Amino acid sequence: MRRIRVLRDLSQEKLAVDADVDRTHVSRLERTHENPTIGILDRLAEALDVSLSEFFVLPESGESHPKPLRGRRGAKKPKLGRR
Repeated sequence: MRRIRVLRDLSQEKLAVDADVDRTHVSRLERTHENPTIGILDRLAEALDVSLSEFFVLPESGESHPKPLRGRRGAKKPKLGRR
C-alpha cells in the first residue's frame, strides 16, 4: 500500500481522508502493526484508484522501499531578527 501511496504522491493523512479511515490506522497498516478488514482494503484501493489485488503484488527482487514523501507539516519558520 505504501508503495502505491508514495507513487501517487499522497500523504497518509490525504489517503485516510479519501478512504474515510483514521490516519493512524493507515500508518499502522503500512508498518504491519494491524491487519485490515476486506472493507478497509476495498476503501483504500478505491481511494488509490487501484484494484484490490494490487495490494498483494510482491515487489521485484532487489526493488528498494519507497522513499518517504517530503515533509509537509511542521515546515521550519524563518527566524525573526532582533529589533
